[in-house]
Amino acid sequence: MHGLPLHGRTRHLQVPAARDAGEPLKPLRPALLLLAAAIPTAASAQGYRVRLDSRVQAVSYRGVSLDSVPVSQVVTSPTGGLVSPDGFAVKCTAGAWCHFYRPGPELRGVPLSTTASLVLWGLGVPGLSAHAVGRLVNDAGSDDAWPTTEPTAQLLEGFLEYNRGALLARGGRLLVMSRLEPIGFDGGWARLRWAARHLEMTGYGGWGLGQAAVVPVASPALNPLDEWRPRERQLVAGLEAAWSPGPADVRAEYRREIDPETHEYVSERAAISATTRSWRSLRAKGGADWNLAEGHFGSADLAVTWLGTRLTVTGGARRYRPYFSLWTLWGAFNPIPYNAVHGSVQATVTDWFTLRMRGERFWFEDTEASTPLVQVEDRGWRTSAGATLTPVPRLTVDADWRAEFGPGASSRSIDAMVSYAPTDVLSFSLYGGTLDRPLELRFYDAEATWIGGRAEWRPGDRWRAWGDAAWFDQTRNRPDPAASSLDQFCLRGGIAVTFGTSADRLPLPPARPGRP
Repeated sequence: MHGLPLHGRTRHLQVPAARDAGEPLKPLRPALLLLAAAIPTAASAQGYRVRLDSRVQAVSYRGVSLDSVPVSQVVTSPTGGLVSPDGFAVKCTAGAWCHFYRPGPELRGVPLSTTASLVLWGLGVPGLSAHAVGRLVNDAGSDDAWPTTEPTAQLLEGFLEYNRGALLARGGRLLVMSRLEPIGFDGGWARLRWAARHLEMTGYGGWGLGQAAVVPVASPALNPLDEWRPRERQLVAGLEAAWSPGPADVRAEYRREIDPETHEYVSERAAISATTRSWRSLRAKGGADWNLAEGHFGSADLAVTWLGTRLTVTGGARRYRPYFSLWTLWGAFNPIPYNAVHGSVQATVTDWFTLRMRGERFWFEDTEASTPLVQVEDRGWRTSAGATLTPVPRLTVDADWRAEFGPGASSRSIDAMVSYAPTDVLSFSLYGGTLDRPLELRFYDAEATWIGGRAEWRPGDRWRAWGDAAWFDQTRNRPDPAASSLDQFCLRGGIAVTFGTSADRLPLPPARPGRP
């Protein structure tokens, strides 16, 4: 709210200075302002907003150790397989030695991560703002047992944005979300809106990052790919067109990635999607994509939902085909797509009791491979059921059961959670579950049981602190001495805080006397 001067004494209104009350991180503000001053345009900024999210975990689990035994010492087990003298299943290749894995020492990891997001606005140009999201990660444990902690400093997004009239443009490190899966790159992105015709045109291009990664594909952090990865960053370019009249939203997209060293396509794909809004309680959503580089149809899906007062019903079909860039080795294995039909129901029985069920039947397409000696299973099904109870306003009980039976493997799981919030700022949760999952193409089963608790404190809109402790009982049921316990105790905690100026609105125009 702005305090208005008395009638007859109108002047330019001044935005009041931001109050320090309610800003718990007041001692950190000078450091953050110093950081903002390092950005050339930040000196004239009218406002900023910073969010910090720090998390830490403490985990321990048992590793494995590679061992070997001379071929002369290998014996045959009662089941007919080759084992070491102490009963471990071995793999023998050409040579004098056979290899196997035995339970290794206990590994401890303490992953630490801090994510910071910064927004600056009022940079002297109307419609111009700066955005950045970065992360610091490290494993403070003694065994370096936690993945994705390299590099230590990671820039997720960082760009300048210009939003004025029909134009929205961004430049820097960007992340684009689309049906063709998210993609990150360093470059530019622009969107033009034609409001009268409900049209949008978007174009983007730049130097790509690794798939599902925040570093280039040539980064040393992706060493496991080694000789298979490109030597230089791929060039990314894409176009998107959208038509959004009142009842529907239709989008088409084209994307191309090129290896700058060979000038060959890394990928070339196109997609179309559509969503209809509520029409007589019905909603529909679907789309499809094409792999132009390999010349075949990709994934597709269609779902129709009926929204009732207390009943929601969804039915649909989908086709999934794995996608790999042309430079990877995985595409040589000729992944086979599968098709599925599914349906789900959610019913609000009472104001405090909700039931939900889902089922899916799926089958793989013809592999065009001959297996005269065995009969290959090529279909399966998935199902789940759950319920939510709120017997009292501050108590919630959730429970879910899931099962899947498919070619080569099956899984069954049960999990539940009880949440209680004695006040608006404090909440507690107790959760647990069990999972029985025979691993595909393995001769042992994996069983897991877990139980844990969580507490969360929200003293205000800017503060959030939480802690979590859980025990995981994991067992490998094997017919040899490699059967071992993979139990672990996990501690997690975090704190998130948001602070900044209150100048998130432009000053009001000069006041004018009102009519009598």
